[in-house]
Amino acid sequence: MRLHTDSRWIVDESGNRVKLACVNWPSHLQPVLAEGLNKRPLDGIAKEIVEMGFNCVRLTWPLYLATNDSFSSLTVQQSFHNLGLNDSLAGIALNNPSITNLTLIQAYQWVVRKLGENNVMVILDNHLSVPGWCCSGSDGNGFFGDEYFDPEQWLEGLAKMATLFNNTQNVVGMSLRNELRGPGQNVPTWFKYMQEGAERVHSANPNVLTILSGLSFDNDLGFLGNRPVSLTYNGKLVFELHWYGFSDGSAWASGNPNQVCRNVVNSLKGRALFLLSHGWPLFVSEFGIDETGSNENDNRYSNCMFGLMAELDLDWAVWGLQGSYYLRQGTVELDETFGVLSFDWSRPRNKTFLQRLQAIQPPFQGPGVTKVNPYDIMFHPLSGLCVITTSEAQPQLVLGSCLDAEAWAYNKSQQTSTLTSINTELCVQAQGPGEPVTLSKVCSSSSASWEIVSMSRMQLSSRLADSTSVCLDVGANAAIVAKPCECPNDDDDHTCDPANQWFKMVNSTRSSKSASVFKRREEILQELM
Repeated sequence: MRLHTDSRWIVDESGNRVKLACVNWPSHLQPVLAEGLNKRPLDGIAKEIVEMGFNCVRLTWPLYLATNDSFSSLTVQQSFHNLGLNDSLAGIALNNPSITNLTLIQAYQWVVRKLGENNVMVILDNHLSVPGWCCSGSDGNGFFGDEYFDPEQWLEGLAKMATLFNNTQNVVGMSLRNELRGPGQNVPTWFKYMQEGAERVHSANPNVLTILSGLSFDNDLGFLGNRPVSLTYNGKLVFELHWYGFSDGSAWASGNPNQVCRNVVNSLKGRALFLLSHGWPLFVSEFGIDETGSNENDNRYSNCMFGLMAELDLDWAVWGLQGSYYLRQGTVELDETFGVLSFDWSRPRNKTFLQRLQAIQPPFQGPGVTKVNPYDIMFHPLSGLCVITTSEAQPQLVLGSCLDAEAWAYNKSQQTSTLTSINTELCVQAQGPGEPVTLSKVCSSSSASWEIVSMSRMQLSSRLADSTSVCLDVGANAAIVAKPCECPNDDDDHTCDPANQWFKMVNSTRSSKSASVFKRREEILQELM
């Protein structure tokens, strides 16, 4: 598949949007082999990737794989023997016997090919130079001119990998370098080498997207607001961003989530999100959480993150696929709590987290996704579900699959607005505190008027007849209820967590079960004015 860009979107040869919904698969650590091949046959892993809903893999590689012939010519067996990983090698021989005598570069090609046989796109990511865990600010791999980061060697390696995969249809992009960082980082040198790297890749393989990371561990692309990238070709440039809970220190656990979400998103706007309005695709190529559920900082961050990812309909790659590592930072068979798969690679580690990822895998909008006039979906980031209506004689509002989401008309430009189902033309009305909301034909009361409140812009509040304010919430059996608003004053109370009341109004144009979207949306919105 050959992809190119159309303003902020990535599209195929027909001009239809292809949303990257990827998972990272490390192949850059000391053994230089895609993790997990000691646990399961590659074809089974590839099929699991597809079954979980991912359409691509960001496959990492160390620069030495392309530039150090004595290293890349090692066989898989030799690499694992040299590291004393004989148990892992035995597992590979059992599950993937055909690769033990392949060289490391041949094994890398084999993984790419097998992913292609399962219709999985691949983005080749140059993660670092020397094989090992990434990253620190002083590991010698951080920025051009560092001990292990020779710019000319890097350019040579990019060109070699681009040439090697020139005729590989499922290789759709190359990420030039992961997480540029360190005390030597600076903007002029970034422009000098990233532009030259992009040109080298495009010259060797004009089919792939060229994906450029920013500074400060790929947290900062703000300098592009003052000076754009200048290339000799068009339609292939994508920028990438990394965003984890720890990117913001312990702010999520120590602050009011409404405040922290607002502050972090505002910071992201200046560091990266502005690129979307400038007509550039932004690929969130790393994000993720501790999937044990024990990290409060990650848990709170994830609710804000999923809300933003849905609202902006971003392309992304979660970290990571791997349930374990052959060898990481001196530890054999290290469990990866950020891994989508379990330690033994046999099943998803956290089904709820996967459900949340699956909610943002399909595109909400973009070229070719414009099947109907725009409408809003009510997305619940904490669960990865959306507000739907039951098919009973008296429909109820509950959480369900976002593929079945109810289509809503809601006027965000007004301070308050009704929430009107385009399908039934009924509006959402609050009842008493703790009671399920209802769908009503009478939409003139204050309890049928909803305001987006709190700094996070994710709580919908209404006022009852007695002037009590309530917010949408999730009750028993996933029913949508109205309850007193959590953290209504956006104060500094870090003990308050309003995540169950967070609903993001997500604009969409994809086909909806609301058959009358075409004829009714404009009429309803006109009535809301």
